[in-house]
Amino acid sequence: MHVKKDDTVFVITGKDKGKKGRVIAAFPRENRVLVEGVNMIKKHSKPSQQNPQGGIITQEAPIHASNVMLVDPKSGQPTRVGYKVLDNGKKVRVAKKSGEVID
Repeated sequence: MHVKKDDTVFVITGKDKGKKGRVIAAFPRENRVLVEGVNMIKKHSKPSQQNPQGGIITQEAPIHASNVMLVDPKSGQPTRVGYKVLDNGKKVRVAKKSGEVID
């Protein structure tokens, strides 16, 4: 998967197109990511210990990883992600726009 937890991503399609946010969680098996402030849904919750009042809460829902692009750390623009193997044998992600190593 081209994005990981705590990456800053740019939403390229869908109802939240154009928004930037931080990845809260990544679900590689489903190829989905949870982005802060993106794809907000309303959920009905019963009263519980954490939320004694209950009611309707607003929270993020996962979106498909293909709908987000990683933000280039150098320019702040969305970029595609490439991979490179360093001399010590470690595989790292590389921003295609600037060529900068992300990991």
